[in-house]
Parts: sequence; C-alpha cells; structure tokens
Amino acid sequence: MIVERIWTGNSYRNYNYLIACPETGEALAIDPLDHEKTLNTARVRGWQITQILNTHEHHDHTGGNAAVVAATGAKVIAHHLAGSSIAGMDRGVRAGDIIKVGKTVELECLDTPGHTMCHICLRSHTEQPALFSGDTLFNAGAGNCHNGGNVVDLYTSFAEQLSKLPDNTQVYAGHDYIENNLKFTLAREPDNAAAKALLPEVSGHDPANTIVTTLGEEKQFNTFLRLTSPGVIAQLRQNFPDLPANPDPQTVFTKLRELRNTW
Repeated sequence: MIVERIWTGNSYRNYNYLIACPETGEALAIDPLDHEKTLNTARVRGWQITQILNTHEHHDHTGGNAAVVAATGAKVIAHHLAGSSIAGMDRGVRAGDIIKVGKTVELECLDTPGHTMCHICLRSHTEQPALFSGDTLFNAGAGNCHNGGNVVDLYTSFAEQLSKLPDNTQVYAGHDYIENNLKFTLAREPDNAAAKALLPEVSGHDPANTIVTTLGEEKQFNTFLRLTSPGVIAQLRQNFPDLPANPDPQTVFTKLRELRNTW
C-alpha cells in the first residue's frame, strides 16, 4: 500500500489522501476536496483513481467529488446512511465492509459516529497498520460535534473502537490541527512531557511534510485518549468543581470536549 498525503493549503487545513496499489496503480481518493491537487498527484505518480471514499458528508470532504468523478469515472463510497447528503454515491458501506484497491490493498470500514452520525474511518489490513480517521480522531485531538454530531457517540467511537487498535497504527487525520491541539493538551495537563517535547517540532511546521503519529504516541499526548490521567482530572476539576472524585471516562471526555469547543 502506498499512501500519498495531500496538503490542500486551504483555510480549513484539510488533508486529502490517495491510497494506491503498487502492482496495478489503481488508487482510492479519500475526501478529495482539492480535486486539482488530487488529480495532478495521481497523474504524476501514474495512478488511476477508481474509487472515492468520503469519510463523512461535510462539504469540505465531499466538495471535490464531482470533478474527480468527471475526470476519472471513479465510484463514490460513503456511509450507508449518507446517500441523501452525498450526491452521486455509488456504494454505501457498513462496519466491517472491505474496500479493495487493486490487487494488494484492503481497507476495513469502521462505523465511527460522533463528529457526524454517518462517519467512516478506514483501517488498513497491512503489516504497518494505518487509520484514515477523517474528522473523528485528529493528531493530538478529537473532532467536534457541532454540525450533526453527538459527543456521547464520539466518546464511544474512541473508547470501543479507535483506542483498541494496535499502538503502531499510523494516524492519518482529515485536518492539520496538531499544533493547536498540543497547546490544548498542555492547558489541560501542563506536565505532559510528550506534548512538551513535540510542540516545538510542529510549531510553525510545513503541514505538507509534518510527522505522522502512531496511536501509541497519541495515547501519550492526546488528551481525549488520556481520560484516566490524574493530571487531566485534577485540572478539569478546576473548571468543573462538582466533578466526582473518580469521574468515569465518558464524563471526562464530555467535559474536555466542552472546554475545547470554546478554547
């Protein structure tokens, strides 16, 4: 499996992705908002885009579909309940469905509601596992629930699915928010050594060439994966004095998301 991360350079700080089969040159485009960069990257690499996967229905992830389909004839894949909100969808997928790319690439669909209720993450069946997490899991952060989402469902997607993936899983998120997210981590857990060490590395970085984190690394500096940390809980109690002595992880996640909404 070959992964090409495409930095759009737009105000939303989107990443688009191409996943290609090295044997056939067939490629899957994930959320190809910047259709020009996506098509040009495929052209330069000698790949043929045969499929598009939208992680969810928001326009900054679907806006390039029509142009890529017009240029390539690619089939559009998304959550099986997203047909009314994603025009021209050809295939609706559910949890456990497999998307094949060429002869060698298999990607498993994870149904991960929360950011929206029709959100798909992709998990690769490869020796080096990868997760294409859309707007559910960000590098050092978590998606918001402002536009059709639900914070309890987002927590459940984290707790019951994403956090249980292998620690060496590489995390390919839908946006570059890592610098700001690490600053939020340090506001919530000032003594977090991993966040302190990484922040200078990504401050003022070129998003086109920034690091790719692993899930194991995320568990060290992503506050939304550190729900039982005494430091996180102690700091949270300063904002929410009525927090129980031993709050459950869902409560911690919900309160962190509430703070992040206005941070």
